[in-house]
Amino acid sequence: MKEYGKNIQKLVDFIKTVDSKEKRTEYAYALVELMKQLNPQLKSESDQKLWDDLYIMSDFELDVEAPFPMPMKELLGKRPKPIGYLEGEVKFKHYGRNIEKLIEKATEIEDDEEQEAAIIFIGQLMRSFHSTWNRENFDDAIIIDDIKILSKGKLHIDLEKVKENGLFETSTRRDFKPPSVIENENNNNSGRRNYNNGNNKRRNPGSNVKKRRN
Repeated sequence: MKEYGKNIQKLVDFIKTVDSKEKRTEYAYALVELMKQLNPQLKSESDQKLWDDLYIMSDFELDVEAPFPMPMKELLGKRPKPIGYLEGEVKFKHYGRNIEKLIEKATEIEDDEEQEAAIIFIGQLMRSFHSTWNRENFDDAIIIDDIKILSKGKLHIDLEKVKENGLFETSTRRDFKPPSVIENENNNNSGRRNYNNGNNKRRNPGSNVKKRRN
């Protein structure tokens, strides 16, 4: 292994010739520490990698009491398995596969208000993606039609409602909250103490300030 050099290789060959297993083990531990010192960049590597390299340089013939088992020789140089790509093409490439996944999840929502909230959020994302791809020819109707196609007709929202309230405008995203979020916030606020009642009223910071004479 070129990163260790010929001298390390010679030491590995020498350890293999030592008769005593106890001595071989002692020398092997010392050699692993030497490998770290000669290659500072390897200090961040795990000790198992260094021992694996030691076994490789010994041609898998080093018999010592090591803290890690000897790796299988058959794995040396073996190519990793190829990572498979997701099957099926993206129907609208300018939206991407994640939009399709979001729409699929939205079709599973049973509550009508929650489903509409999901459609509005997805519509805002699709509008931002679509405007990046084509700024000139754009209409909310296109987004609604694409949602129908991707959901196979399971998702629908009124076009006039979208246009009148600007539901697909990205600027409305901050003000929009699904019903479940609003309900949780109301429940949390109901349990908080009201510090504006009784003696806990906040004083007007300017009440104690004397008025300037004219």
